[in-house]
Amino acid sequence: MKPGTPDQEWREDCAPRRVLELFSTKWTSMVLHTLHVRHGGTVRTGVLLRSLPGISKKMLTQTLREMEESGLLTRHEQGTVPPAVEYRLTELGQRFVEPVEKLYEWGRANADALDSLRPRRSSRRDKQAL
Repeated sequence: MKPGTPDQEWREDCAPRRVLELFSTKWTSMVLHTLHVRHGGTVRTGVLLRSLPGISKKMLTQTLREMEESGLLTRHEQGTVPPAVEYRLTELGQRFVEPVEKLYEWGRANADALDSLRPRRSSRRDKQAL
C-alpha cells in the first residue's frame, strides 16, 4: 500500500492482515505445503505427523482444527477399528497452496539471505552453526 492511501485500506480486516493472520502460526503453511507436495492433498494424521519434524502431536491437532475451521481442509473419519482420520485440502486450501509454494521457492533460492539473518531469541535455529 502506498503512502497516502485511504484509511480503509489499512483497517483491521484488510486483505493483507487477513493473510498474515492465516499464517500467524508457523505450522499452517508447512501443513499446506506438506499436504500438497508430499501427499497429493490427502493424508492420514500419523503420516502427516511423521512428515513434519519438530511439530508435536498437540500442535498438529490444534493447527489442523484451525485449518478445518478456516475451510482450508476437511477431516474424514474412516469407519475402521482403530479409527483412522484423513485430512484433505479443500478447493480453498488449494488456492492458498500457490502463494505458499512461491514463498518456499523464494526461500530456497535466497537461502544465503536467510542465513545472514540473525536468529530471533525464540528461534530453534542452531546459533552455534552461524
